[in-house]
Amino acid sequence: MVLAIYPGSFDPVTNGHLDIINRASKVFDQLIVTVLENPRKIPTFSMDEKVKMLNKIVAPYHNVEVDSYRGLLIDYAKKRGARIIIKGLRAISDFEFEFQMALTNRKLNCEVETMFMMTNNMYSFISSGIVKEVAGYGGDIRDLVPPEVYDMIIQKFASYKF
Repeated sequence: MVLAIYPGSFDPVTNGHLDIINRASKVFDQLIVTVLENPRKIPTFSMDEKVKMLNKIVAPYHNVEVDSYRGLLIDYAKKRGARIIIKGLRAISDFEFEFQMALTNRKLNCEVETMFMMTNNMYSFISSGIVKEVAGYGGDIRDLVPPEVYDMIIQKFASYKF
């Protein structure tokens, strides 16, 4: 059985994330979508809110589970027995940082491989930051996020004023 982890901050989850989940679930026997705390970012959604959003969108997938973790991704991979980390790429600008992280993870544990998946080009412009900015200004995000989480995101930004 091949177990893969798809980590991210998912703040909030987007159609680009869902694209990677969908495609990775077809490649691997089991996929764990893992919400990680990112100390470089101030989250809009709590860890519990992000897990709730992800559980809504992965419900149709029999081989996908959602989890959360605070700490090094490579430690989480070892704890779960995963040998593959999936990283989604939108553009070349994502690659440099993700490549550096992949090399660091390999240095920390050479038994865990990082695999990059390019997002579908129709989602390549979408990021959680873009979704938050558009939602914060009252813009329409229906085509940017999965319908299962749209209301949760809109509710969160109803009280925000940019």
